[in-house]
Amino acid sequence: MLRQQDVGHRIVVRRIVGIREGRTLFSDALGELVELSETHITLSTDAGPLRVPVAEVHRAKRVPPARRPTAAAVVALELAADEAWPAPVRGRLGDWRLRWADGWTGRANSALPVGDPDRPLPAALDAVQRWYAERGGSALVNTPLPLAAPVGAELDARGWTSRPPVLVQTVPLRTLTVPPAVPLPTSTPLPAGVPADVPPVTLTGAPADDWLAIAAGRKGGLPDAARQVLTGTPRVRFAELREDGRLLAVGRGTVTGAGRWLGVSLLETVPEARRRGLAATVVRALAGWGAAEGATHAFLQVEQSNSGAVALYRGLGFTTHHTYLTRVAPAA
Repeated sequence: MLRQQDVGHRIVVRRIVGIREGRTLFSDALGELVELSETHITLSTDAGPLRVPVAEVHRAKRVPPARRPTAAAVVALELAADEAWPAPVRGRLGDWRLRWADGWTGRANSALPVGDPDRPLPAALDAVQRWYAERGGSALVNTPLPLAAPVGAELDARGWTSRPPVLVQTVPLRTLTVPPAVPLPTSTPLPAGVPADVPPVTLTGAPADDWLAIAAGRKGGLPDAARQVLTGTPRVRFAELREDGRLLAVGRGTVTGAGRWLGVSLLETVPEARRRGLAATVVRALAGWGAAEGATHAFLQVEQSNSGAVALYRGLGFTTHHTYLTRVAPAA
């Protein structure tokens, strides 16, 4: 059977799905193990997340990994993502990053355990908890998998819980339908294949008030620290798609990671304007800007359970590079 050390690795699970004419029926599932509890096994599969009750598991084991990014590639992308979502208060624990933004979003208020913390793992996690306690917050740790699987195992032993798995997805910019990589005008022309009734996208260097209102609605408010996170990256653009002056869709783009990575975040369409291709148009406009800035690839982060967003990004060519779990310290 599986152990906590298998989290973040590729496994196969044979599960019991029923009984027919006195014979047990089985079904096999293959994917990355993202969570293992006393009651359930959660896998990330090509068809989406799969949660299997332990009572239904007949057999489960680790299998050789599919082609996956190197540890160095995961670290590089995680650091590019950290640049793209810069917490205003930051600390270091050896190579580990400590981030604080008054509790606004998990990414900006969590430790990133990549590299060497310059001390034994138990002592490093003790130091993480002290650092967040000094700021009046509960400690969070983002664990890229399987890179940070040893950290995850130690957190399991301490009784830390997990938020839903997050997919870190990437795509080469050349595969998106974007204008040529030349400086774009303020109003981006529609890419090929976009319906004619889709208005153009405007890219600005600072977010408008109604842009911020949409972001606040999605993230549960915007404290001062949030504005620093949104605008603190040197190369950033805020996408607006308006119709008759009304803001219908937004997105945020950054270029980080030594200029290689376009980061896409806060993509949102107002409910009454959905299913018109507006979100895809915003992504393509940001991709055009990123390409003009010299980026070669795009990345984004999406909860695995957000099936609508995952389907949208799949249609644009995004694939999962790696996953991460946000780990939450137990209540004191």
